[in-house]
Amino acid sequence: MRVISRRVLTEFSRQHRLAATPLSAWYAMVKAKPYHDSHQVKADFGTADFRKNGIVIFNIGGNKYRLVAHFRYDIGIVYIKHILTHAEYDTLKL
Repeated sequence: MRVISRRVLTEFSRQHRLAATPLSAWYAMVKAKPYHDSHQVKADFGTADFRKNGIVIFNIGGNKYRLVAHFRYDIGIVYIKHILTHAEYDTLKL
């Protein structure tokens, strides 16, 4: 998959050092695979939460962070919408 944009991951990692390694692992896995549907994503990320319109929420770093992404399976692109701490995610209205 093509991930838009890695810069969001690196900027968040600068502010939250403990997120750097798990975000890099998430990026490497998603970039390496051609996901065609949510079932394939669920197979790799068992705790992922799927919302309507291709929105997927990932637990990152032992549930300390949330990554919200929009998957476009039809064109092979993942758009990173938000990366948040658990507390910030609790205030987000999705």
